[in-house]
Amino acid sequence: MAWGATGWPWTGCGENPMRESFLRLALPNKGRLRDPALRLLREAGLSFEQTDRALSVSVRNAAIELLFVRTEDVVELVTDGVADLGISGLDLIEESGTKCNRVRVLLRLGFGRCELTVAVPADAARDRPEDFCGLRIATSHPNLTEQFFARHGVTVDIVRLRGSVEVAPKLGVADAVADLVSTGSTMLVNGLRPVLPVLSSEAVLVGRSSDLSNRMEFETVTTAIESVLAGRRRRYLLLNAPEETLQDITELIPGLEAPTVVPLAEDGMVAIHSVVERDEVWNLLPRLRAAGGRDILVLPIGQLVP
Repeated sequence: MAWGATGWPWTGCGENPMRESFLRLALPNKGRLRDPALRLLREAGLSFEQTDRALSVSVRNAAIELLFVRTEDVVELVTDGVADLGISGLDLIEESGTKCNRVRVLLRLGFGRCELTVAVPADAARDRPEDFCGLRIATSHPNLTEQFFARHGVTVDIVRLRGSVEVAPKLGVADAVADLVSTGSTMLVNGLRPVLPVLSSEAVLVGRSSDLSNRMEFETVTTAIESVLAGRRRRYLLLNAPEETLQDITELIPGLEAPTVVPLAEDGMVAIHSVVERDEVWNLLPRLRAAGGRDILVLPIGQLVP
């Protein structure tokens, strides 16, 4: 069951007749996606206050309402048109089948990374899909699990569980599990061994397919979020160098475009400014210094629109 614009339940399919003009964004109300999602929106420029008991919050500087719901309900709210956009896990989007492609993934958000993985008791000699033929698989992702084995021509018995999936083999409920793994520590503690990757997942921004082509608000939100993601992947690089080393240094810098070069008051010296990939900085700094760079600064980028 989803919510209507005034808080009353909305159980119909298609466009909610109680929709208002402002944009609604559905967010997880708890769990590992909640805090990173809130941080992302604030870095994108949205100003709002949120408490653990609030079900909805109005953004102060934009015509946006934030809805705080169960992560599992985000897809349903977007599909029914109660929410325009939502942040959820890719695994939940794929598990739902996105209601016949009525919901589209707009952006991968780079947090909440995990993998839906088939795991067996540590002493079980099962490593290939065919080893699971006829076995019981406990999971909270029954559709993805069944589809995975079907692609390999294997029929399994799906045991649907909402939580505590890892203990199913110990309790005799199932022979194996298909569950989300981030570090693998929970499976290790429960005596399980990951063997078959099913789906790589992370947090995603989703929207209702029928709404995406005719709402400027969608473009505003996605551009702001995308600019934060782009900024997180890059760093702003500044350094001073002798003018005669300019060519050697610019050849080292893999920036978005040619670096900006500014003459300094000191004769024969220039300042070089560029945007570089964050992962390149580690190896780039010693090479820049060896080429003659000095006073090197590496600064974070809040938002970047290429």
